[in-house]
Parts: sequence; structure tokens; C-alpha cells
Amino acid sequence: MPHAKATRTNRPHIVPSHHAIPRLVSDPVTELARMGTDASGRVVRLHLGPFRPYLISHPDHVQQVLKTDWTNFVRAGVFWRPLQRLIGHSILGEGESWASARKILQPLFTARYTASLAEDMADTIAARISELDDYSRAGRPIDLEHQMTSIVNDTVIKVLFGGRISRDTAERLAPEFATCATSIGFRMLLPFAPYSIRVPGDRAFLRSAKKIDEIVYPLIEQARHEKTRSKEVVSALLAARLEKEGEADLRQVRDDLVNIYGAASETTAMSLIWLWQVLHDHPGVRERLQEEVDRVVGDDPVRPSHITSMPYLRMVLQELLRVYPNAWVVPRQTVADTEIGGVPIKAGSQVLISPYTTHRLEEFWPRPLEFDPERWADEKAALSHRYAFVPFGVGPHVCLGQHLFYIEASLVIANVMSRFRPVVANPQQLKPVPGGATLRPKQKLFLQLHPAERTRAA
Repeated sequence: MPHAKATRTNRPHIVPSHHAIPRLVSDPVTELARMGTDASGRVVRLHLGPFRPYLISHPDHVQQVLKTDWTNFVRAGVFWRPLQRLIGHSILGEGESWASARKILQPLFTARYTASLAEDMADTIAARISELDDYSRAGRPIDLEHQMTSIVNDTVIKVLFGGRISRDTAERLAPEFATCATSIGFRMLLPFAPYSIRVPGDRAFLRSAKKIDEIVYPLIEQARHEKTRSKEVVSALLAARLEKEGEADLRQVRDDLVNIYGAASETTAMSLIWLWQVLHDHPGVRERLQEEVDRVVGDDPVRPSHITSMPYLRMVLQELLRVYPNAWVVPRQTVADTEIGGVPIKAGSQVLISPYTTHRLEEFWPRPLEFDPERWADEKAALSHRYAFVPFGVGPHVCLGQHLFYIEASLVIANVMSRFRPVVANPQQLKPVPGGATLRPKQKLFLQLHPAERTRAA
């Protein structure tokens, strides 16, 4: 159906401080979305004391900010400052550092190149999931966050970094990124707090950021001395930086690696945690997905060719990204005076795009809170507005790793479901909380892996 244009108005929907601050402190993800959906996609002005950002959720406005007028909405300001202490200046930044990093990294994340990595990914994932047999035989549930993060982490490292990081090092690296993501919550909610004062989470963040540098810099030095020219990320980055600049700025390469490693591992792992609780809550979806995996994969090892023959798995992942998008909020700062939805917005203002909110607007998503993969049976029909579904962003800053996500997540799910009959050991209603800009469940989940009882053909 054709989408309705947003109503033009010269006044934003105001949420005063005495309503906004308590709600955002108690439940930032859900309450921010409620503020947007209550306004039916109108521009919302959040009064947070002296800080008054605009909340953007209507697809027309998302299109303006991220696509048609993107140069006027930059990754800068108080919301980016906590993250920049870790990510520096690279693919998640702006200006020349962003442009050069994207030019270097984009060839490594095209659909064709990612597909060429799929066989190696399949081998790595299959090997890691086979290690879970011990838990299954012993009847011990697995810690979902730990195992999904570890499997994804190992895959990213072997495929993107050519195995330069040992498994032991990888196991140390992943929790440091998780600490950085979760320890900036206070500064994200109260971004006007001065950095001269230590706030909750600061010490943990700085400690983990230092440990990440202690792992990443030696990796770069090793690759620089080897002087190999290959397609894995470290060598590709060094070669491209040397060609462009005459010498490699180690800090720039470090920023590039931290950016791409965090984007490639954290988001996929978090999506896989949400998935298993969703399947528990929707047994019909779980049964249909299990039937598809059993029919397509059978007793064979899971290969990338299987993934292309499982359309329902793709539909489940799309709906998962709609209900639980990787980024719950995408901050921007205006460069010049502008107007969104008829609302005048001054230069230097903070604008918050909320995919979590956009994906819940009833005007574009019938039954928005219902998990229904069937809505993706016809993708064109599902999208009544091109910018109503933005799990990876859009425009020049669109996430490079979206092809990698679909292949990697599909391989993990198909491997788990072909080898085991997974059941959530402690089912519960999960509360979404911010892990920086990433959406993660507050509670810890455990998964019981019952062996799949199938008779192999003779």
C-alpha cells in the first residue's frame, strides 16, 4: 500500500524533562520508542535538562537525515564522544578518515567477496559448534552470550584477519569490546556530563580500551614487518595505507581494525542471542524453521549452498532485525540550520534516529509488536516505505557488513539446528538495554542442546 506522507508541522512533539529523564533512566530503549510511537512518527523534542535532542523515526525523516541531506547530519557531538574514545577516526567517523577507510574496506565487504569467504566461514562455524557436543552429552546448558560471541568472534577473526589472532587472544578480546559497549550507558543517557568528572562506567571503559590496544597494536606491527600482500584485512589495510600515504599511520590502521572488528562481531552475536528466546516464544516459527533446516541440510554438513535454499531462514532473520535492530539509536549533529517534517532545527542540534522506533510505527508495520516472518514472504509488499526498515542504516554510511551478517548468522543457526534440538533453559521476557548504540538483552540466557536424533542413510 502507498505510504502516507508525514504531516507537516512547525512544532515538534515535546516530552518535558520531568517525564523524559525518569523514563529514559529506567528503560531507555523501550521508553524512547514509546515516545516516538506515541507521536506517530512526528519529530519529538526531548527536554533533558539543558540538553534537548530531536528524536526522528518517520521513514521520510530517516530518508532525509541518512540519504538525501546526509552531509548536513554528521557523526559528531556529545553522543559520539563516548564511543570515539574507542573507535577513533575511521569507518564509523566522518570526513577524510571515513572516506579513505570506506574506500579501502568496501571491496572486502561486497556481496561477491563475502560469498567467496562463505566456505571458510562454514568450516569454522561447523568446527566450533561441534565442540558443543560435550555440553549436549552431559546435559549442561550453554551460556548463550558467551558461546554465540565466541563462535562469531572466531569466525570473524579467521575470515577477516587471516587467523593472525590466536583463539586465546580472541577470547580475551571479545569481553573487552563487550565491556566498552556496556560501560558507556551513563554517558549515552546523560551526555552533557563533563569528562573531567569520572562517572559510572568510565574506569571499566578506559581499562578495556587499553587492553584492546595492547592486543591490536602488536598485531599491526607483526603484519607490517611481514610485508605480505593478501586479502585479509590487516594486510589489505597496511598495503592501502602505504600506497595512499607513503607510510602507514599505525593509529589510523588501529582505528580501522577496531571499527571493523566491533561492527562485524558484536552485532551478529547480539542478534543470535535474541533469536533463541524468540523461537521459544513462537513455537510455530521454530517448528517451520526446524523443518526447513532438516529438509535442506539433512544429515550433511552445512554448506553455503544450503543457505541459499532456505528462504524461511532469511525471513526469520529479517523479522528479527525488524523487532530487534542492531542499532537502537543512531545519533547525528546538524551542520547548518535545516527543517525536518516542517520543524525548524538549528545548526549544532543533536538528532537521534531510532530504528527500534521506526520498525514499530503502525502506519508502516501492521501489528508491529508481533513477530511474524510471514510478512517478509513478499519483501516488496512488506516494505510500504523504502526507509521503514533500516537495520543497517542507509545512504553513504550504510553498514558494510550486512552481507556478512546474513551469511554468518544463517550458518550458525543452520548448524545448531541441524546438530541439536535447542531449547531455552531459562525462558523469560527479555528486556532490551543499550550496549552503547547496540541493542542487547539485559538478562542472561542459557540454551539446552538436545541431540538431534536422525538415522543417517546407509
